[in-house]
Amino acid sequence: MPESFIVRCKQLLPNTQLSRLAGWLAQSEQRWLSRRLIQYFLSRYPVNLAEAADPVPDHYSSFNAFFTRALRDDARPAAAADWLCPVDGTISQLGNIDDNQIFQAKGKTYSTEQLLGSVVLAKHFMHGKFCTLYLSPKDYHRVHMPRRAKLVSTHYIPGQLLSVNPANAHHVPGLFARNERLVCEFSSDDSRFVMVLVGAALVGSIATVWDGVINAGHKQQPWSKICHDTIELQQGEEMGRFLLGSTVILLFPSNAIAFPSDWRAERSVRLREAMG
Repeated sequence: MPESFIVRCKQLLPNTQLSRLAGWLAQSEQRWLSRRLIQYFLSRYPVNLAEAADPVPDHYSSFNAFFTRALRDDARPAAAADWLCPVDGTISQLGNIDDNQIFQAKGKTYSTEQLLGSVVLAKHFMHGKFCTLYLSPKDYHRVHMPRRAKLVSTHYIPGQLLSVNPANAHHVPGLFARNERLVCEFSSDDSRFVMVLVGAALVGSIATVWDGVINAGHKQQPWSKICHDTIELQQGEEMGRFLLGSTVILLFPSNAIAFPSDWRAERSVRLREAMG
């Protein structure tokens, strides 16, 4: 069966309702339910629990607690680099922003204005660089800071909850600019950058360390918050997490970063390895 046909069929599913249900199940602390969900998940995905701060599945009070489990302190040592990889995952795409166009896959692009929901913010990244990182279900699902920076603003943009797996990225136009997302704008000593946390099918919630949980699929209105308090996060420090898998997109101004020569599409990456 053609992959494109399967993708179109999945788009007909009630993804918002399914995501709400997934979120409810994942946060349940009914022990019989959480244990079954965790064991089923472990039977399907090659999770390396030896890296977890707590490697015992039965110690987690809910599936969400297990899914967003912390790593051992020594599991991801930080590289000596200006920019560190913020997640465990796979590079979907990376490279130059052509005027305001970001490459998605197979000739498909979307604009920085569509992704960020702001013409003003998008201007900072004209002819800049981008990196799209996909987190599969087996990956560690906390998101960390690529470098020390202060939070400037956050912008919530409601949208669809389509799957962001590689098949959808190849066949759904403007996928990441259509899905629900949280745009986090940061300022460092000599650069400005954004981290976009993209919601997806069955992603129960997105959370940040400064605002807590933002529920996915609940028909919220768009909102923006300018950070008047000093929220400064250190390089490698946690900034947020996904309650089920999704994608992080980073945008940089021109000349802000040079990616490692071996970074390319479909390469696996690990938290705190050198990104630039």
